[in-house]
Amino acid sequence: MSATLTTPRPTRPAKPAQQTSVLYDAAGPRGRRRIRNGALAGGAVVAALAVVVLIQLGRNGVLDPNRWEVLLNRDLARLLLRGVWSTLQVALVAIGISIVGGLLLAAARLSDRAWLRGAARVWIELFRGLPLLVLIFLIFLGAPAFGIDVPTFWALTIGISLYNSAVLCEIFRAGIRSLPRGQTEAAYAIGLRKIEALRVILLPQAVKAMLPALVAQVVIILKETSLGFVIGYTELLREGRVAVEYLGGTYAIPVYTAVALVYLLVNYGLSRLAKQLESRRVSR
Repeated sequence: MSATLTTPRPTRPAKPAQQTSVLYDAAGPRGRRRIRNGALAGGAVVAALAVVVLIQLGRNGVLDPNRWEVLLNRDLARLLLRGVWSTLQVALVAIGISIVGGLLLAAARLSDRAWLRGAARVWIELFRGLPLLVLIFLIFLGAPAFGIDVPTFWALTIGISLYNSAVLCEIFRAGIRSLPRGQTEAAYAIGLRKIEALRVILLPQAVKAMLPALVAQVVIILKETSLGFVIGYTELLREGRVAVEYLGGTYAIPVYTAVALVYLLVNYGLSRLAKQLESRRVSR
């Protein structure tokens, strides 16, 4: 009598239970229908407003193809490209200074010394509370009163850096605080000092979680460079203004539309980068 051997069938992994939010209930059929109808109504209103705006612009001759042909002018393209390069110069330098300053301020806020934490907190509250435009004016107009001549490039860069170092400090501190407490305890257990634990163990892990927020702040810094217009720095927006003054007010809308599109393209690229970094972090 022969025995038959049977191999056990592999068991399929159980499907994860569908997560439900504890903050609100999922919309039912009526709720989904209301949301869909509301979205359709809102889209119809936006489309109607767009049509009205286009009709009004057409009546005023703004949509005349002859006006928009100016965007094919090589001199205008070179002028705007020069403005883009000037904008990126300020943005890159300000980003570097802001990151270094934010890291130093975060280390001070996490220090065991009360006076160092207090000084960092005063710095953060001061520069985060001041409007950025006022800060730029204070540097550009106030420094000459002390015999210091600050070029427009550095007045804009320093103002942006002071403001954003305070903002980035809070991003770094929040990222470090979000790590499990066991990471810090393990670092102390192997003999690392607090600054070494911060540099070797905590900060590298926190940066991965903070990358999307950091990229989002970079987008903000890039947009803040347009404030150089008010102190005479020849960034992208000011170059657009120079082009309008040379070509005439008739071409103002085409030129400023081109400037806006450049900002949108650069910021869209950075936003896409932030989303990719976020998706990679979640998938790991």
